[in-house]
Amino acid sequence: MTVPPDIGLYVHIPFCQHRCHFCAFYLEIAHVDRMARFSSAFRHEVRLQSGENPLHGRMLQSIYFGGGTPTALPPDQLVSLLRLVHTTWPTSPTAEITVEAHPSSVTREGLTILAEGGFTRISFGAESMREQDFLPIGRHGQVQETATAVQAAREAGFVNINLDLMYGLPGQSLQGWQHTLELILALDPSHVSCYALTIEDGTKLAQDIAQHRVQPVDDGLQLDMESLTAALLTQAGLVQYEISNYAKPAWHSRHNLLYWTGGEYLGLGPSAQSYVNGARFGNVADLDHYVACLHENRLPTTDCTRLSRSERERDALVFGLRLLRGVPLDAITGAGRNSEIDHLIATGFLNTDRERLWLTPLGRRYADSVAERLF
Repeated sequence: MTVPPDIGLYVHIPFCQHRCHFCAFYLEIAHVDRMARFSSAFRHEVRLQSGENPLHGRMLQSIYFGGGTPTALPPDQLVSLLRLVHTTWPTSPTAEITVEAHPSSVTREGLTILAEGGFTRISFGAESMREQDFLPIGRHGQVQETATAVQAAREAGFVNINLDLMYGLPGQSLQGWQHTLELILALDPSHVSCYALTIEDGTKLAQDIAQHRVQPVDDGLQLDMESLTAALLTQAGLVQYEISNYAKPAWHSRHNLLYWTGGEYLGLGPSAQSYVNGARFGNVADLDHYVACLHENRLPTTDCTRLSRSERERDALVFGLRLLRGVPLDAITGAGRNSEIDHLIATGFLNTDRERLWLTPLGRRYADSVAERLF
């Protein structure tokens, strides 16, 4: 009998106080009336999804409140939404329960409410520890707020603290990036995520670059930053377990591992994505449409696709190769694909011990290109 995969829950809170110039996610500027409409509609969505029985008796292994900026909502409202999830679906007593936060959006009192209300992990969007890096990306706030928020989170009871960083920012130097990493390590986080800046079409940053108001970092410097990241974080005792993620032993992000290992997840809230029972689907990326669907007792889902076996294998390979441990060789089928693997091994992009296949450091730099060549 096939063991059902683990399942998690993702909750999209679509509010921010300010949109950063690089952000292409669906979000709304936080206003009290809009947040109230969301909270009411979300409760209705939970009730409707409960009737669909998407978990099939499985216990939630992770719950992730992302955004947007979830902490744009008052902490007691976030705890109330989490309590609704707990009373609707069975949750593992060891579940990882994450909330994302902007450092400027939290207080010691609010963090205490979140920790006592059941959140076990907090992820702060630090981005950089140099304020001159903030201006071209439109990131509001001050560097000191990150250190203050981390200290307040610890005092409130959080042990599992992640810090999100971005490198390859306009005007950022290798020395500046090293300065950021050193200050972040001094905060002693359990987990650090380091993402290369991606210029998304339609964002203000893309417009600024196209109009030569902002100069992007060149690819060579970005690669040097990536190498420096691995060296400094590894030296500090953080283990790189995925292309962009480092953690102390036993502090890997369990929710993100669902994405990379073929686990399933139910997404709630505007624009949230789901992978449940072999099907991928998403919610509408519009709060008014989301509210209207639920007012009519309809789930706000769109673009549902049931994956074939070959599509599931493709996704398992694409996502699995992001992990440093790679994927089992016996999960890869197809004579053409095997010959391509041999070529990628010979050219230094892949490595194998005849049981597993994984990306080399060179392959990790060009992970998307490697994935495309395997199909």
